[in-house]
Amino acid sequence: MAENEELIEVGEGYAEIKMGAGWFLTITLASSEKYENEYVEIAKERGGQKKGRFNLNPKYTRTLGEALIKFADANEL
Repeated sequence: MAENEELIEVGEGYAEIKMGAGWFLTITLASSEKYENEYVEIAKERGGQKKGRFNLNPKYTRTLGEALIKFADANEL
């Protein structure tokens, strides 16, 4: 697990995972001016451009993280 720590950068309202070949998985706490609420944006990014993104209600962030850990453990990833 220690080798993966250097691939993750975390700041206030932002996290970035370096995936390789110039790709990054970014996690950003964002807000919508139109709907006046916050959301978590998970995006695949390369060269500063977002190629795919998913918006998540902040109350499910921890649940998603725990589900990913359980998935990785169950599949020996």
